[in-house]
Order: sequence, then C-alpha cells, then structure tokens
Amino acid sequence: MFRIDEKIWFWTLLLIPAIFILFLWLQLWRRKAQKRFADRRLLERLSPNQSLFKSILKILVLCAGFGCLSLALVNPKIGTKLETVRSQGVDIVFAVDVSKSMLAEDIAPNRLEKSKQLVAQIINNLASDRVGIIAYAGKAFPQLPITTDYASAKMFLQNMNTDMLSSQGTAIREAIQLAKTYYDDEEQTNRVLIIISDGEDHEGEVVDIAEEAKEEGIRILTIGVGDAKGGPIPIKRNGVVLNYKKDSNGETVITRLDEGTLREIAQETDGVYINGRNTSEVVDTIKEVLERMDKKEFESKQIADYKDQFQWFLGMAILFFLIDIFLLERKTEWLKRLNLFNEASI
Repeated sequence: MFRIDEKIWFWTLLLIPAIFILFLWLQLWRRKAQKRFADRRLLERLSPNQSLFKSILKILVLCAGFGCLSLALVNPKIGTKLETVRSQGVDIVFAVDVSKSMLAEDIAPNRLEKSKQLVAQIINNLASDRVGIIAYAGKAFPQLPITTDYASAKMFLQNMNTDMLSSQGTAIREAIQLAKTYYDDEEQTNRVLIIISDGEDHEGEVVDIAEEAKEEGIRILTIGVGDAKGGPIPIKRNGVVLNYKKDSNGETVITRLDEGTLREIAQETDGVYINGRNTSEVVDTIKEVLERMDKKEFESKQIADYKDQFQWFLGMAILFFLIDIFLLERKTEWLKRLNLFNEASI
C-alpha cells in the first residue's frame, strides 16, 4: 500500500507538455528561418552533423527528468509492515443529508459544507473508534462501510455533494434503516448513529423507525445545521448563483431548520440533539457522550511504518539531467558510420 504526501506538486507535471510545445514551436521557427537563409541541400552541406533524432531524444530525456523530479516532490511512501491492532472503541455511523435544501447559505459557507466540516472535526477527535458514512436525500446510499481508516472516511466525505443522489427530498427514515445494516455484531450495545441534517423530513414516520433502532441498541445523536429563520435554496452554475428555487406559484422556497424533528429522534433513542452552529460545542458534546459508552474490543489490520521513496525519483531525475547535459544534438560518429537511417553521404 502506498501513500502520497504532497499531491499539490503533481501540478509541476504540466511543465512536460509545455516543454514539448516550446520544442515544436522552436523547430518550426528554425525551419522558417533556415528557409529564408538557404535551400535544404545547401544547409545539409553547411551543417551535415545536425540531428533531429538527437534533439528529440534530448527533449524526451529532459521531460523524463522533470517527471521524476515531480514524483520526488510528491514524496510517495510505501507501507512496509502490516500490523494487527487490538483496540477498543465505538461503532459510529454518520448519516449526512445531501438534499438540495442543504445548499441554503443561512449558515456559512452553506449547510452541506458545514456538515462536512463538523464530521471531519468529529473524526479528527476520535481515537480507536470505527466509522461509517451514509449519504441520504430522497433515498439513502452507503458511502463507506465501518472502518478504522479515517483518511478514507474524510476522502469520501469531501466528495459528497447534492448531485450524487438523483432522488431528492429528505428521507431520514431510510437513513436510519440503512444504518441498522452497518453494525456487524448482533450482541454489540455500543452503536451510535449521528444524523447531520436541517431536519426536514418528507417521508414521515421517523419516530417509529427510531424506536426500532433503540430496540437494536442504536443510540441516535442528531446535529441540526441551518437557521430557524431559514434561507432560499440557490441554483448555481460554475459557482455563480443564477436563481433561487421556486414553488408551483413562482414564490421563492424558504427552507428552515426543523429542530423539533431532530430533537424528537434523539430523545426517542436516549440520544442528544446538538445545534451545529458552534463546531467546538458539537465536538465536545459528542466526545463526552462517547466517553460514557461501553467500548467494544476489535481487531483491525493497519499498514504501519511507511517509508519515503522520493530519493529514488530524485536520483533518477539527476541522472536524466546529467544525460541531457552531455547528450549533444549533433550526429554521433559511430552511429553515422552505421547509417541506421539510410542517409545519403554528401
């Protein structure tokens, strides 16, 4: 298994096509200039050792050097040891609302981005707990099964958006129903479901499913994201607001935070409702709840002892640059005698 430290340095790979374009432009400019100076036969007599093949070879070597240098800057690492770790923790499933109402900007930058920030901060403060992620709107969709790989969890989290589910609406019931399938131990009592939403529920009967979840030992914590005063749902293209969502009468739709529904769901399972406006308060409250819960012992395999590999790519880059320096654009004498390209002697 490998890991990449500095992905931003991949942008330096753009130097390679830029070098090729510059090389092509230079060759075209040189040809035009030479034509103005003399005809082709005379140029071949004046400069018989000029080699286009060697020029292309130099450019390829130079590009290979820049490619290796970019990979060295990215600093790839390889995991050299697989360890089985025994740890204690709680199984936590995050159900994140990705309906269009989560685009409302009554909380900065918008409800969905705030939700993702909250989940990321909660994960950052976990120790050995396992996490899973569900996305839901009109339907619920599994994003990430239960895992201890927090890096993967945050990567999946960042890729979540309101276009990932075609079925719109807010089906909290389906999210709870799907979360019940995430827990793999029937005797497990330390099951936590954290619902992050604006509380709008277009399906109803959410209290009934919350009762079923409680019977299966699932404790639901709810986080309300948004404002009770509400806000319009922007319609954007390329990050620019074009309009706001309208109802059938042409009136702008105002979506509001429904704390009542979220509080009712949490209370039904002896959970806690938290307003998501203050990130540190959310993290501290959830931390406190988790600390009071019984911990389950489980085994997990983890890659340990990642080793840097940049030195190999840096060494190859230096080698390619040295080759490029000593590689001349003129024809090599012994190759010229072999006449590999069937060149007529002048």
